[in-house]
Amino acid sequence: MKIVTVIIPCFNEAQSLPLLHAELCRLAEAEPNYVFEFLFINDGSRDHTADELRQLRAKDERCNYVELSRNYGKEVAPLAGFDYAKGDCAVVMDADLQHPPQAVHAMLRKWEEGYDDVYARRISRGKEAWLRKRLSLAYYKLLSRSARIDVLPNVGDFRLLDRCCLDALRQLREQSRYTKGMYCYIGFKKTFVDFETQDRVAGQSSMSYRLLFRLAIEGLTAFTTSPLQWATGLGLVVSLVSFVYAIWVGIKTLVWGEPVAGFPTLMITILFLGGVQLLSLGIIGEYLGRVFHETKNRPVYFVQSYNGER
Repeated sequence: MKIVTVIIPCFNEAQSLPLLHAELCRLAEAEPNYVFEFLFINDGSRDHTADELRQLRAKDERCNYVELSRNYGKEVAPLAGFDYAKGDCAVVMDADLQHPPQAVHAMLRKWEEGYDDVYARRISRGKEAWLRKRLSLAYYKLLSRSARIDVLPNVGDFRLLDRCCLDALRQLREQSRYTKGMYCYIGFKKTFVDFETQDRVAGQSSMSYRLLFRLAIEGLTAFTTSPLQWATGLGLVVSLVSFVYAIWVGIKTLVWGEPVAGFPTLMITILFLGGVQLLSLGIIGEYLGRVFHETKNRPVYFVQSYNGER
């Protein structure tokens, strides 16, 4: 029988794990034609997540867990899952049950039809804050227009990946990771299933607006050089406006004279040009920082133990 690995990155999810395990067991019982592996990635949790994983492993041999040496973030933890997954396919899902395991049934049917990447498309975004929802949709629209790959809106990490996709993703070892873009970058035969986002069963989300902004910058700089082109375009526009304004000032001075020194105009112009220059330098710095990190060629993560063994 074919093996299905369910990859679950965990960060401070001790309260959610017993409920999640019960749902995964029901999923496995409803799919008797497959052998299931439940692969938990403990991403440096600071609560009792490690203890819960040891208990799950003790009572269910289908549960395997990888403990990373520290918290590497939500973009690195799935890579560890890809590296350790034993399945012919793998399902990536959150530990908080916002991704309903029941949707995996439909994913498996699509996989049986020959699709390699079956992504789950949100029908709604649940109880997400209005501002966060609007910013997310605007960001995906911006990214899809500027990148050379199709970045899908309302699609997260919840998906089924065939072994060919897993092998391809394992080859992408860059430090600055944006996994949603990587799913699109590798290609292969894709389709979708719809699902309703559920509420968290326990705990609170660790994704603050600051972290989401950082992730957005990672996505823009990882898959497109458009920000550099925007900076160039802005510089051209400012230069053109400054040139036209200089001509106007010259004509005005020759025809009507200039009895009063234009100190406010001068300060506004200097501050505006300085802001454009700093913005452009910041964009260049983002790309240069990624070059700096990639040239070190460090391992993306370190593992502390696998199933409690070093």
